[in-house]
Amino acid sequence: MSSENIKITFPDGNVREYPRGTSGWQIAESISPRLAHVSLGIIANNQPYDLATPIEEDAAVRILKWEDDEGKGIFWHSSAHLMAEAVEALYPGTRFGIGPPIETGWYYDMELPEGVKLKPEDLPAIDAKMLELAERDVQYKRIPMEWDKAVEYFKEKGDWLKLELLEGLKGQPITFYEQGNFTDLCRGTHVPSTGKIKFPKILSIAGAYWRGDVTRPMLTRLYGVSFPTKKELDAFITAREEAEKRDHRKLGKELELYMITPKIGGGLPVWLPNGAVVRNQLEAFLRKAQQRMGYLQVVTPHIGNIELYKTSGHYPYYKDSQFTPIDVDDEQYLLKPMNCPHHHMIYASKPRSYRDLPLRLAEFGTVYRYEQSGELNGLSRVRSFTQDDAHIYMMPEQLKSELCNVIELTQFVSRALGFTDFKIRLSFRDPENTTKYGGNDEQWIQAERDIKEAADLMKLDYNIGIGEAAFYGPKIDFMLKDALGRSWQLGTVQVDYVMPERFDLEYIGSDNQKHRPVIIHRAPFGSFERFISLLIEHYAGNFPVWLAPVQVAVLPITDAQAGYAEEILTKLKDAGIRAVLDASSEKINSKIRDQEVMKVPLMFVIGAKEAEARSVALRRHGKGNIGTITLDEALSTVFAESALPA
Repeated sequence: MSSENIKITFPDGNVREYPRGTSGWQIAESISPRLAHVSLGIIANNQPYDLATPIEEDAAVRILKWEDDEGKGIFWHSSAHLMAEAVEALYPGTRFGIGPPIETGWYYDMELPEGVKLKPEDLPAIDAKMLELAERDVQYKRIPMEWDKAVEYFKEKGDWLKLELLEGLKGQPITFYEQGNFTDLCRGTHVPSTGKIKFPKILSIAGAYWRGDVTRPMLTRLYGVSFPTKKELDAFITAREEAEKRDHRKLGKELELYMITPKIGGGLPVWLPNGAVVRNQLEAFLRKAQQRMGYLQVVTPHIGNIELYKTSGHYPYYKDSQFTPIDVDDEQYLLKPMNCPHHHMIYASKPRSYRDLPLRLAEFGTVYRYEQSGELNGLSRVRSFTQDDAHIYMMPEQLKSELCNVIELTQFVSRALGFTDFKIRLSFRDPENTTKYGGNDEQWIQAERDIKEAADLMKLDYNIGIGEAAFYGPKIDFMLKDALGRSWQLGTVQVDYVMPERFDLEYIGSDNQKHRPVIIHRAPFGSFERFISLLIEHYAGNFPVWLAPVQVAVLPITDAQAGYAEEILTKLKDAGIRAVLDASSEKINSKIRDQEVMKVPLMFVIGAKEAEARSVALRRHGKGNIGTITLDEALSTVFAESALPA
């Protein structure tokens, strides 16, 4: 190979030679003009670059398009800069904080000029200005900058936000990006030019404390999204409108599932009777599955001595997300931030033999974390939540088998609740930055090997996330897709060689010697609160019969059917069915409408003919009248659909 050439390796293993300094765009263009046209950026040796960046060494590359997650991130980050230019044009003197891409779209924090307060009706003007600026199709230019000159530039602009960011970047490479009349401190990466951004939409306005610190100024945060085609934008807006209808905060109130009131405390949900039913049913479902798989149920306190969490490392590792310690009798206690240290003490409460293992301890344990008030969000971000926690203590040679069992349980739970589309990530530590992890290299290498082998045995389709591990071990994360195609990270399975050493956990092996167990931490739901927020939105409040707070509504048309209706209600309740009777004098259409509003899945409508024939007119929520069937058939239908998934 000529010294002036470099080798470029493509994802399919194909290798081509190019002159040193060839850009990502030139590589894409050499494959096809069409690819060059749709390319947004390039990954070279696992680092993202602008398409204009020359490549100076051998590299494994991926050309990024809109279909790639990284491509969307580049597209949305570039759109954030375009939005900032539009805002600056409309409101001169605006200062800009940070504007990262997020899962869908981007946000940008900004300090607007004095006297300017954006309102929802102002957003279309920003959309229009973005389109106007995009049509110029100017380049995004990367400009390397010396730190001192960067400071001088933002001092002249009076931009204290960027000056503060620069203080944390001393000694690091500094780059600006410029497009049109807008220049910003930015690491990149960006699309080649503004003309790529065809269909932007500013979605909402929010307040955000600078750097998430409640003691710092409140900035204006604009959320936006953009797409290459109008069809995709229209589909997104339609899905967003549907998501708003399904919002668990809205439905939670309408269906009387839970409440959060400042008189009790922000982020402290109270389960109302209807919500308690959903929660209890989920607990019964998982308890049954766990019992079948040999788990032992335990209960631990809501508070613990601070020394317990110092031993585990949760304090001070998670100090910023924990409530202030409580002084009691010359000791300090914490509201329980994690269940695991308590379970480790249960394991250590008596000598253990290899014959006792695996030991599977499970708990529906409530824990407490301090979340800033601005980050609280219905049930999905709270300060008090209950985890479906379990810890499995085993010999190292049992680990792979136990991992497979836990994966099987998590898949069963997900599918039983209607989630058939989920992605799996094996979350490993960052080998380049091992200081934030406990344990030693040998333990981590073994744990990651065990997780990967178990995932392969279970034929999981997974990707590996470097740097996503917990501080005490690698994990398997389950990302579920709901009915609207949104991804939620919920169930997790973690392997832990660290805590057995911190708590000096032992067992006597078959050789009559002491050994360290290994631990699996697992929680298929993650937390009841967040999982139920997902379920509400996934089902749009239309829970399956086994989960529904009220399963059957008995609706007599007139008082003449009251006796038969009471008989049916008694049969249902005696069988453990959650049923209600509307014996009011309201018209039958009004009774049906009331039950539809509360999303009761089944209704038994009883008129004179039904009472005489000992039948019911069966209605299903959202589907209307199914037909008249005998009472025995109706009861059989209810009983079958009320059973916990098996």
